[in-house]
Amino acid sequence: MRKADRPLTVVGVLLSMAMGAMEATIIATAMPTVVQKLGGIEYYGWVGAVYLLTSTVVMPLYGKLSDLHGRKPIILLSMAIFLVGSMASGLSRSMTQLIVSRALQGVGAGGLQPVSITIIGDIFDPVERARMQGVFGAVWGVSAMSGPLLGGLIVNTLSWRWVFFINVPFGLLSAFFLTMFFHERTATHEHRLDLGGAALLTASIVSLLLGAGRFEPGTMLPLSAVLLAGFIWVECRVREPVLSLSLLRRPVIGISSAAGAAVGAVLSSTVIYLPLYVQAVLAGTPTEAGATVSPMLIGWPIASTIGGHLLPRTGYRPLVRTGFAVVMVMSIALAILLRHGASATALGATMFVMGAGMGAANSALIIAVQESATWQERGVATASTIFFRTIGGAIAVGALGAVLAAGIGPSVPASVLNQLLAPDHGGIDVGVAAQVAGSLSSGLYHVFDAIAVISVAALAAGLLFPHKTLSQSPPAEDFLAGE
Repeated sequence: MRKADRPLTVVGVLLSMAMGAMEATIIATAMPTVVQKLGGIEYYGWVGAVYLLTSTVVMPLYGKLSDLHGRKPIILLSMAIFLVGSMASGLSRSMTQLIVSRALQGVGAGGLQPVSITIIGDIFDPVERARMQGVFGAVWGVSAMSGPLLGGLIVNTLSWRWVFFINVPFGLLSAFFLTMFFHERTATHEHRLDLGGAALLTASIVSLLLGAGRFEPGTMLPLSAVLLAGFIWVECRVREPVLSLSLLRRPVIGISSAAGAAVGAVLSSTVIYLPLYVQAVLAGTPTEAGATVSPMLIGWPIASTIGGHLLPRTGYRPLVRTGFAVVMVMSIALAILLRHGASATALGATMFVMGAGMGAANSALIIAVQESATWQERGVATASTIFFRTIGGAIAVGALGAVLAAGIGPSVPASVLNQLLAPDHGGIDVGVAAQVAGSLSSGLYHVFDAIAVISVAALAAGLLFPHKTLSQSPPAEDFLAGE
């Protein structure tokens, strides 16, 4: 078998990870323009939430498939689906088409990050991984946080459609590197994919998001609970569950999943709703809105890189606890600053420190989870942890969209809100614009109050993280060619 080229494999993985992370947030500053062009502000949260939803529900499935068939074919499959969805999103002519295309794009994105991180877990030993994870965490953080800034620049210089088209050249380049330079050996054994469990999990999460978004909550929320119970029943009985409940019973993985869900909710909600505040309330441009969120991309990689170097000496727990404490303090500060009409500069400084907290905790959590699983479990363990982080974000974005709508109230027509997001407030009367902006800011206050509460829950979970030291085990030699 041909030897794997580790440096060039890393290049392909970095491109894949960066593309998936950026696409989750790049839409943030483009959305006001999209709404102004296509209409449908009532679906504002759904364009981001549906991407998070579909990418989330397929993560465990991709993780399991990568354990069964190897990492390479699965990441290439997910990339192909992602690129098709990207093209369809850029060609959309209505908000409905965009939401459907984003759903397809999310189905592909669901394999990019977890399988990429699993490949890194395979080709580096734990000590190397601790240092490299700082780099990869920085890339993920920079990509995710640069999304809003890049989105604003693209909207101002090209068109909102290029927010999606830009993925194609980078995706093809990543696929080239992975096809040519990443080679692995996989164990062959009989297997049976848990499609029933995957279907039940998907249906449960979709019902939960619909209910959280105030769509027939009296029906959807109980239905979600019933489907979840059915999923658990199936997973306890199948030979190869799509999401192993035994893994979640391990303290490191279980607590990491809970903490990740909470901090994912904070991250996704902040990068979606803060640009809306800057553009609609502070009358900023898309670029200014992106610049308010983008300081996270500076704080995240700095803390992630430092944390990766400290990890072999400090262990996981200090970084996890410190990182989540910083996130909580900054989330509370953000809620307070918005109520006092803080400037975009003050909001950006807060986002910088919040990004540092997330960067410090994220690397430690991922490595701890991977070290709690064997190679045969590593794909699904990594995917399940990212699954909970992403589902926390998907549910929060959808639910907080309902909180925003309730805060605005029914007296403000959607057409007026659409105009408010256009340049110069779409030419509407200054007095009307001020009144509508006041209603919108009132709703956003409630949104960021809720984000602050969620950050407290993240810290509470982080405080329960068990003591665990970094092991010295080598990478999975039997499964990598040329290592």
